[in-house]
Amino acid sequence: MRTALLASLRHHTRRYVASGLAVVIGVAFIVVTGILTGATREGLTADVGAPVAGVDTVATVDDPQAAQRLLDEAAARDVPALGLGYAMEPVARDGVQLAASADIGEASLTPSLQWQELEEGRFPATAGEALADVNAAKRTDVGVGDVLRVGTGAAAREVEVVGMVDSPAALGASLYVPWQVLSGFDGTLWIDAVAWGGSADLAREIAPAAELEPATDWVAERQAEIARGVDVIAIMALIFVVIALVVAVLVIANTFAILFAQRQRDFALLRCVGVTRRQLRRSVRVEALLLGIVASLTGVAGGIALGFGAVALVRHWFADMGTASLPPVWLAAGFTVGVLVTVAAAWMPTRSVTRVAPLAALRPDTGVDVRSAAGRGRLTLAALALVGGVTLLVLAVLGHQVPLMLAGGTAAFIGVLLFGPVLVPALIRLVGRLPGAGPVRRLATGNAVRNPRRTATTAASLLIGVTLTTAVLTGLASSRTALDVEMDASYPLDATVTAATDPLETGLADRATALDGVDDAVTLEGTFARAADVRLPLVGVGTRPAVVRGPDDLVPRDGQLLLPIALVEELPKHLADQVYDDATLTLRVAGRPITLDTVVDDGWGRSGLVSAATLARIDPDPQPVALWVRAADGADPEDLQGDLAALAGASGAALEGGYGNRSWVDLQVDVLTGAVVSLLGIAIAISLVGIGNTLGLSVLERGRENALLRALGLTRRQLRRAMAVEGLLLAGVASLLGAALGLAFARVGVEVMVQPAVEHVVFAVPVVQVAAVVGVAALAGLAACVLPARRAARVAPAAGLALE
Repeated sequence: MRTALLASLRHHTRRYVASGLAVVIGVAFIVVTGILTGATREGLTADVGAPVAGVDTVATVDDPQAAQRLLDEAAARDVPALGLGYAMEPVARDGVQLAASADIGEASLTPSLQWQELEEGRFPATAGEALADVNAAKRTDVGVGDVLRVGTGAAAREVEVVGMVDSPAALGASLYVPWQVLSGFDGTLWIDAVAWGGSADLAREIAPAAELEPATDWVAERQAEIARGVDVIAIMALIFVVIALVVAVLVIANTFAILFAQRQRDFALLRCVGVTRRQLRRSVRVEALLLGIVASLTGVAGGIALGFGAVALVRHWFADMGTASLPPVWLAAGFTVGVLVTVAAAWMPTRSVTRVAPLAALRPDTGVDVRSAAGRGRLTLAALALVGGVTLLVLAVLGHQVPLMLAGGTAAFIGVLLFGPVLVPALIRLVGRLPGAGPVRRLATGNAVRNPRRTATTAASLLIGVTLTTAVLTGLASSRTALDVEMDASYPLDATVTAATDPLETGLADRATALDGVDDAVTLEGTFARAADVRLPLVGVGTRPAVVRGPDDLVPRDGQLLLPIALVEELPKHLADQVYDDATLTLRVAGRPITLDTVVDDGWGRSGLVSAATLARIDPDPQPVALWVRAADGADPEDLQGDLAALAGASGAALEGGYGNRSWVDLQVDVLTGAVVSLLGIAIAISLVGIGNTLGLSVLERGRENALLRALGLTRRQLRRAMAVEGLLLAGVASLLGAALGLAFARVGVEVMVQPAVEHVVFAVPVVQVAAVVGVAALAGLAACVLPARRAARVAPAAGLALE
């Protein structure tokens, strides 16, 4: 049997290429994931301990106020301490806003706690100096010597940038200021830990609730937390690895089934000369094992090359990525999985072919007969899986239960796959009978459905990828629609320019409308009021401005004042309590007191809103106070912010708006969509390899038949067209069926997962994207037929008739 095994491997090597390629892709996917995971973990955890390297103790506090007391007392008693946290504040230079909300961290004045890596300049020595992160500064062109205004209102501070630093992504900020400045931003400041250089007793005296731990333990906990986050991403990537390997199993199993069917005469002759079933089974399984070993080794090597290349590319753009290394566990796992998948995929075809008696093996295989016991059993199991799956999906929708949805979706999809030998050929026949069918299409249709099981398995591999891709695209499109509704409600205005001290310039709306990226702009009149020592711009709104998005029209009723949260936070405590508790606020306009009912909300900038009638009553001579802007579709948020910041700075006004946040959310959805579709594309690529392999092997299987057709008058061009149509039918039917299933599963997913989180969610079908998936898959299936069709057409009729 060793001689027969070696001869079989030499003779059938080319026929195993497609199966080997499927394994190579899957194994390389695993190895690349491992290399990227290790490099990402190393890059994010490498410098986590830098901020606490100069102390032995870290105080962790649940109450941010307690952390601030600890830092205030440390500054008063000259105790080394560093706040581990940040504030979110706007930053401006020369009156032009650079960032609407930047991360502001602490820059210590104590040399032992100056942990950032200095790239240029020096560390701060006084409270009026600051450090800027070199990577964040690339977007704003901030450099040493620039004077920046941080914060708004009375809490705003000016600092001079004296140094440029590099800081790790896990703990970095855009700007670092001394504690004397950072502590003034208590409205947005969040400190959850303090690097403590004093005694433990002093820390407990100042903040009794603080939890003290060695700095090394704190670093280890942070590193473990980051590592868990990286592991979650790796697990999500492995989900797509599993999908790709499931498709690979179908491709490999189908390949072995076709090869074994073609070699039935060889197996029958071996059985006739004395080879036992056990020997024959062991021989073909050794073939699968050797194929798995070679393909897995190739996949490991390819994965290493791709992984190191990907890490080098990422490091070129993002310095926080660690170095690439060879992860032994991932390499061993990739190799083992590749071998096991190959052997497992070949297991059932091997058992099936070796159970056939020698004389029966000399007869052609008729495929799946639904009238047989095996066929009826398969259809019964398919019906049970489909009915059970649909029932679970209905229960999942009624109860919004994700586990039931996953179980029901899996069961229903398995039912469809089991129905494949009946369903897929029937659909192919239906498409083949569409108007305009000529002899070539009829020939292609007959060839495509000749072996129902083979046809169903070939289509199933592509069906998985298209179904999941369609479901993901549709689910994300529906989620995007729901997010758009939420964003419209949260950010009714794309951008606002609000006067701080003086009225806005005349003609500012026309200048704003002329900017690239601005669809419309409107100036609103108002006045200035005082609440204690706080100056409040008031804007009068009579009718809903055309620039407003979402359901709210931002038109207050008469006697009502709409206040943004940011302005309420600037009020003295007794006035803020009055707003929150009594829903009223007493203001002074031109020295006259006026009490208005208040509603606290957000989304229209740093001004209070009153009705036009209320404004006319409190100030009969209003002036331009606010500019509201609606961005054009597809406008670049950074360019828009920069242009409007220049206008606002020249007018001494404050720039706010939600277009940047809206664009960021859209970008995240786009990135998620691209990542998921790209990962699922690997499974689709493997399935297309399977289609090409099936057609390629059928060329060998139908060599005599093709030669006979050529001898009867079929031209080479017609033969190539017949095989192209056959591949197009397989890919097209699988793509259409996958799209239909994907839409159904997406509808269930939206009802179960999105509906509970977002009211009035709309099921949105991305028609263009789904059509593109179906079209690309069908055309790729057509392209997979090119080489097999050319190979079949090159064989002369006489040579083909001489084939065994």
